[in-house]
Amino acid sequence: MGNPVKLLLRSHLSPGDSVAMTSVVRDLHIAHPGKYQTDVDTSANELWENNPYITPMNRNEPGIRLVQMEYPLIQHSNQRPLHFLHGYTEFLAKELSIQIPTTAFRGDIHLSAQEKDWMNQVEQNFGYKGKFWIVVAGGKYDFTAKWWSPTFYQEVVNHFQGRIQFVQCGELEHWHKPLAGTFDLLGKTSIREFVRLMYHAEGVVCPVTFAMHLAAAVPMKEGRLKPCVVIAGGREPPHWEAYPGHQFLHTVGALPCCATGGCWRSRCQLANDGDLKDRENLCEAPIQVTPDLRLPRCMMMIKPSMVIEAIDRYQCFYS
Repeated sequence: MGNPVKLLLRSHLSPGDSVAMTSVVRDLHIAHPGKYQTDVDTSANELWENNPYITPMNRNEPGIRLVQMEYPLIQHSNQRPLHFLHGYTEFLAKELSIQIPTTAFRGDIHLSAQEKDWMNQVEQNFGYKGKFWIVVAGGKYDFTAKWWSPTFYQEVVNHFQGRIQFVQCGELEHWHKPLAGTFDLLGKTSIREFVRLMYHAEGVVCPVTFAMHLAAAVPMKEGRLKPCVVIAGGREPPHWEAYPGHQFLHTVGALPCCATGGCWRSRCQLANDGDLKDRENLCEAPIQVTPDLRLPRCMMMIKPSMVIEAIDRYQCFYS
């Protein structure tokens, strides 16, 4: 066997996309051991720490093949019965003219033994040593069609008061309304700290976002899948996003705008940021929830009682 082919895989999309990309790197090396040497250039390089399939390279050395990673399969997500993970896999397999079988239905995030043993941020910041769930009750301004009502999130938190301690996470520059009765870690976790927090969390409640991909990709404790309730509405096809063990609450097929699949609309609430998304690709069925908040009908069809019921399904096993 000759020298390995040196690959620099680049993607500056969101952290959730990087989580999905970890799966194809894993599967490339499993299918073709010793044939490739890989490094990455992503918007969330912290996700690749401790990854045994990554070899840091001098980017200026000759012989490195740069691959701009894409997943064109998304254009056929309403027609083909394949998952987001297959998007990167199909693309890279075609680029390299090889076969890359998918070996696991999750991303591939690695924690060191030290990270697993460290005191988690909840105990460190709040002195709380009990079990906790992560709640991500907001989202980015570029995809406001993924938002769910803060009032609904608060109803869920209130319902489980005394039974589940929720920890609210998210980036400060994104849209997150603080929730009463939670431990507030908004803007207080780096990507790597969030990975470690996910490892220690008992479960997750979130929209289609980074947290749901991470919930599936972070190593499992006690040999079980991480409970995750995803509030999805009608934007994305369930088979494209859902992971094993997740409760994926969707409305695809229930409204004219998503009658034949996910609508893939970007915004409902306008961000007033000058982006074309404020004028094109808007939600077709908006509901004015408050004078300053407009949310998709499909998301408002997911009621707090449905999320509560989905969480309660896990409580039979993870209480």
